[in-house]
Amino acid sequence: MRVTMIGTGYVGLVSGVCFADFGHDVICVDKDPAKIDVLNKGGVPIYEPGLAELVAKNVKAKHLTFATKTKSAVESADAVFIAVGTPSRRGDGHADLSYVYAAAKEIAGYMNGYTVIITKSTVPVGTGDEVEAIISKARPDLKPGKDFDVVSNPEFLREGAAISDFKRPDRIVVGTDSEAARTVMRSLYRPLFINETPMVFTDRRTSELIKYAGNAFLATKITFINEMADLCEKIGANVQEVSRGIGLDGRIGKKFLHAGPGYGGSCFPKDTLAVVRTAQEAGSPLKIIEAVVAVNDARKEKMADKVIEGVGGNVGGKTIAVLGLAFKPNTDDMRESPAIAIINKLALAGAHIRAYDPEAMDEAKQQLPDITYCTNAYECAQGADALVIITEWDQFRALDFERVQSLMVEPVLIDLRNIYNSVRMAEQGFTYISVGRPG
Repeated sequence: MRVTMIGTGYVGLVSGVCFADFGHDVICVDKDPAKIDVLNKGGVPIYEPGLAELVAKNVKAKHLTFATKTKSAVESADAVFIAVGTPSRRGDGHADLSYVYAAAKEIAGYMNGYTVIITKSTVPVGTGDEVEAIISKARPDLKPGKDFDVVSNPEFLREGAAISDFKRPDRIVVGTDSEAARTVMRSLYRPLFINETPMVFTDRRTSELIKYAGNAFLATKITFINEMADLCEKIGANVQEVSRGIGLDGRIGKKFLHAGPGYGGSCFPKDTLAVVRTAQEAGSPLKIIEAVVAVNDARKEKMADKVIEGVGGNVGGKTIAVLGLAFKPNTDDMRESPAIAIINKLALAGAHIRAYDPEAMDEAKQQLPDITYCTNAYECAQGADALVIITEWDQFRALDFERVQSLMVEPVLIDLRNIYNSVRMAEQGFTYISVGRPG
């Protein structure tokens, strides 16, 4: 099939490349000429394991091209995906849909023959209806259900494992009442049928809500176990054993039950806030999700307090070494990363911050310009009064602690991801502080 992907951000680029790898002919379009230039030269503008190789493979096979012009890409397409950003609006927390609506209007001007327009961006309930109305207004000669259909097809990609998630998904959700559109969507995802991937067909509004409901539930699990970690610290229990004990219950499941400094990234913070606003406007407030948002915001500040307490209650004039800046490993994404709030609070309290991250430092320098950046974990530890692990990159899981200790002023390790064993760290001579576990 001929597929056009509008937007080469995280979702658009990964989706476009994977559809090309399925054998479809894909054109990825973006208004940013610098981004398209990078892609046309064989680079990738984001860090995602395996993505660069998959781009090169499909460009060579002539299944994948990149362009800045929408006209020819849409005119030749059977399916056009809208995969542009929907950031939170300042002030009210609603999703900013201006990019989605602008894309819909532009697509309308170039459609040629029956076309399926698919919203891949995460959008509030009712957005598909508005996209359909925009296209109908721009092209009164085209009739919905006959000349075009607007479909909801939310993404469920985890940064750091996006290619695997796309090719081996738990499910594919498609929101449409059109049988013609369903046929197109089945054709797009046909390579997954061999894995018996469930396709959930529903109406458009339900599909849009499924995405928000899924992310809100996962954010709730993270926040729940973080609060359990706080309780564990007060009563002398071990949150990792609590997580295992409840995670083995099939009704609960073990995923997203790892205590830490709070969730971040491009999805959970934005989507929980958006669904809260949607529910409030609908007169059906989501009190649990409202609490999740508030608790998670406070969580990041609380982790900075844990660091301050770990060095004796005052970080003024002290050097704090931070390992990990991205919101999670295997990505360079700094959006809503716990590291930002933690570092800002420590700096405000007078600490000197040294930091290292394998992939996110270029992005971090835009958001945290006043800290010292290092080339590896050991340089970061040099002269530090405490070492703080914020992101659990694999390379931080096997540090040479004899070397680390020799570099530090004080052997204090504050492990906000619980990747080390407290007994062994004590044997190494460290003051070791973790999350929700006995000292």
